[in-house]
Amino acid sequence: MKFFIASICLQISLFSYSQETLSGKIQNYNNGEPLAYVNIGIKNKSVGTVSNKDGIFKLILNDNITTKDTVVFSFVGFKIEKFLISELKKIKEPILLQAQDLELDEVVVNSNKVKLKSKKIGRTSKGLGLMHANFYTYYEKDVDDRLSKERGMKFKMRRNCHIEDLNFNITSNDFKSLKFRVNFYKIEDGLPTDLIVHENIIFEITNNSLGWFKVDLEPYDIFFNEEVEEIAVTIQWIESVKTNKDSKYFSISTASSPLHTSFFREKAMDNWAKDGQNLSFYLNAMCE
Repeated sequence: MKFFIASICLQISLFSYSQETLSGKIQNYNNGEPLAYVNIGIKNKSVGTVSNKDGIFKLILNDNITTKDTVVFSFVGFKIEKFLISELKKIKEPILLQAQDLELDEVVVNSNKVKLKSKKIGRTSKGLGLMHANFYTYYEKDVDDRLSKERGMKFKMRRNCHIEDLNFNITSNDFKSLKFRVNFYKIEDGLPTDLIVHENIIFEITNNSLGWFKVDLEPYDIFFNEEVEEIAVTIQWIESVKTNKDSKYFSISTASSPLHTSFFREKAMDNWAKDGQNLSFYLNAMCE
C-alpha cells in the first residue's frame, strides 16, 4: 500500500512539473513570407516567446496552462490572431497573419520642429557600478527562456519632442550577438499598455559589447507633442548567440530611486511589474 501511494505521488509530481512545447511557423498571409520576431504569448500566465528570423516558434507551456487558454499572436502592422491551446495543437499548417492599415495617433505624431533644443531624457550616469538590472532570473536554465522578455523605464515628456536615439549602459555581456526590439508604450494606471510607436525597431549588439550603446531612432521619425505627459520605453529580447555554452549574463547599470520607475515583464503578454530603479537608460531628443 505504501508503495502504491508513493507511486501515485510520483506520477502527480511528474505531471505537475512536466513541460509541453508547442511549435509552428508564422507567415505573411499576403505573400507567404516568414514573419520574424512575432510576439506570442498567453495573457498573464508567464508563457511567451517570439518567432525566430525564419518565422519558427517554440512556445513552452507551464503547469498553469489548460486547453482552454488562448495563445495570442501579435506583430506591428498585422492583425492580432488568437487560438485556443486545443486548437493550436491540431494546426499543422503555418499561422497566417494579415496586414492591416494603422492609423497614427494624432496626439503622438507632430511634425513641428521649430525652435528645438537638445535634451536628454532619463539617467545619463553610469553611477558607481554597484547595481545591475539583469535580463535573467535564477530559475532560467536555457537562454532561450528569455525570448520576449522586456525591461525599460518611465519617461516624463510634457513637451514637443523629436526623438533621436536611445542609450543604455551595458555592464555585463556574455553574448556574441543579441537582438532587441525597442517599444514605446502609453502608461495607464501606472503601467505600460498600448504601443504608441507602430514601428518594428530592431537593433543588434555584437562582440560582447560593453559600456554605452546607442540605438539610432532617426529613421523612424518619432515625435511626441506636449499632450503626451509620460511614456514607457523598453527593450525586448528577441534573439541571441552565446559566446560559449556557459554564457548567461547581460545587464544594465542601475540605481535605487524612489523618484523613478523601472518596468519589466518576463514574457510577451505577461503582467507588467515595476520597481524603484533608475536604469542608465536615456533618450536624446530635440524639444521645444
